[in-house]
Amino acid sequence: MSEANWLALGALALHWLLVVGLSARIIMRRRPLGILLTWIALILSVPVLGVLIYLIVGENRVSRTYLRRVAATEEQYGRWKASLAGHAAVSPSAPAPETAALQRLAHTLVGFPSMGGNAVQLLQDCEGIFAAVGADIRHSRHSCHLEFYLWEAGGRADMILDELLRAASRGVRCRILLDAVGSKSFLKSDAAQRLRDAPGVELAAALPVGPVSALFSRADLRNHRKLVVIDGEIAYTGSQNLVDPRLFKQDEGVGQWIDAMVRAEGPAVEALAGLFIQDWEVVTGQRLADDEGPRPVAARGPVTLQAVPSGPLRPLVIQQLVIGTIYAARRELVITSPYFIPDDSVLLALVSAANRGVEVTVIVPARNDSRLVDYASRAIFDDLLAAGVRIAAFEGGLLHTKSITVDGEFSLFGSLNLDMRSLWLNFELTLFIYDAGLSSRIRDMQFRYLADSSCLDADEYRSRPLSRRFLENAVHLVAPLL
Repeated sequence: MSEANWLALGALALHWLLVVGLSARIIMRRRPLGILLTWIALILSVPVLGVLIYLIVGENRVSRTYLRRVAATEEQYGRWKASLAGHAAVSPSAPAPETAALQRLAHTLVGFPSMGGNAVQLLQDCEGIFAAVGADIRHSRHSCHLEFYLWEAGGRADMILDELLRAASRGVRCRILLDAVGSKSFLKSDAAQRLRDAPGVELAAALPVGPVSALFSRADLRNHRKLVVIDGEIAYTGSQNLVDPRLFKQDEGVGQWIDAMVRAEGPAVEALAGLFIQDWEVVTGQRLADDEGPRPVAARGPVTLQAVPSGPLRPLVIQQLVIGTIYAARRELVITSPYFIPDDSVLLALVSAANRGVEVTVIVPARNDSRLVDYASRAIFDDLLAAGVRIAAFEGGLLHTKSITVDGEFSLFGSLNLDMRSLWLNFELTLFIYDAGLSSRIRDMQFRYLADSSCLDADEYRSRPLSRRFLENAVHLVAPLL
């Protein structure tokens, strides 16, 4: 046999060794069946490239440095979390059985109890959001902590930057934590340099990526949280990034991005303040002084909130809670999500809810900034429409608000999309809101979105061209990788 033949045989043997070895590894990791089969099919059908893609993004590998820092904070923050139940104001009435079970489950999984006594304002447009955040920074006394996936200079975002610089100049400690990929262009900008050069301002990038780090940690694990904490007493969270929608991605033909946030005062702010500090210490390796740590906050209002952080270190947490939320619905379930590709378990829960008589409404953007996500999402619409789920396409821009309301009585609100990336890969933050008044206001907002939407007709949707259906189903095959 010639040398060339021996080399070819050796290359073939090495390929099959990699394929068999990786397939065995995937099987032993007990991934969800859809994800498992997708990866094995990719490795078998695209031999070298499939193996390479799996090695880069196939597992939720977090860097050893990150894991070491998380472990270093666990004892301290575990004790603090255990103390939170004693700091929460007592709710005026006992929770409904459905929400009581959900509260216990969330407390068991993430360690944050539900905390009563909060005053919460729903902010439904970017003008109100930026004005409120800017005003609170302007009146800050001790600290301004901001954590965002995306900051893009220009417009209203520059106003926030100027307010932070003015706050720092009068002695307020300002810390800003941005995702290294989502805010990549900003972190290289003159605006970011202004922050770095200002005394009293610290700017850090979460989960940096590079050619070397990609070998040891998955590059697309992102910090998708949106969180502002002022003086440890006021907190904001929701879907709004630090971008001006009049300027952001206006060349993509999807219109302005539509977002919402909540502004909270009261005991639950302590949980959100501590979450930021732990994120900061894990990313930077800095230990903040004890007097800068989270502290109890007096009751301000009637709303009960529960902070639920989630991420790739414990991916089943938020999935369990979303499924529990869906099964808790008795009459009505309304969902808004810009990226809607639920995994099989969440999809089954939605279909089951509709089949047992719950009025399920899903509101998504009519035009999405990701063509692949749009195709993968539409592949599952047939199943939902057949079960009686109402699917509405929002025409007023790219609907970016992430919300779920259940029977108008309780709700989920934050940064979590109902897609596999948010459920499995991203660091997210969701508020579980156990209050009928605030949940009704969120529901009213959802129905304003619905009024600016067109609902899909099941018969008409099923009659779309075969080529279109094939494309959607083909893209959905790789939905676990999107």
